[in-house]
Amino acid sequence: MTLFIDGDAFPNLLKPIVLKAIERLKLKTYLIANKRVTVGKSKYIEYLIVDAGADEADHKIVEMVEKEDLVITADIPLADRIITKNAHAIDHRGALYSVENIKQYLTMRNFMQEMRDAGEITGGPKAFGEKDAREFANQFNAFLGKRFK
Repeated sequence: MTLFIDGDAFPNLLKPIVLKAIERLKLKTYLIANKRVTVGKSKYIEYLIVDAGADEADHKIVEMVEKEDLVITADIPLADRIITKNAHAIDHRGALYSVENIKQYLTMRNFMQEMRDAGEITGGPKAFGEKDAREFANQFNAFLGKRFK
């Protein structure tokens, strides 16, 4: 299994959690973004900077990901593409996307986008905090625990 991190908007609170797991499991990892983003120094992490553009990092991740890999992303359309490739995706707040739930997440995301496009003020997501980091850590470690027994 390879870990991919969608570097766009990757929360700083998650960096030590992810780095610790990468080092502990010697987990091959790619962090892909259109600007310099790091989670720390590790011989297991390769940092890839793609061209600027709305979905360039997403396209690179989809191109590289293989069955059973894990992608950390808050981008629901990217998660949908990952699930389609029989890989796994988890968001920054600990939601594990799956075949069973990805279409529901995508429908809600698209509905909210339509509301914003129509001029509705939706307020956006709440600020990312310690509770979110704990939820992520719990889900991330549970996922890894099942694969690295």
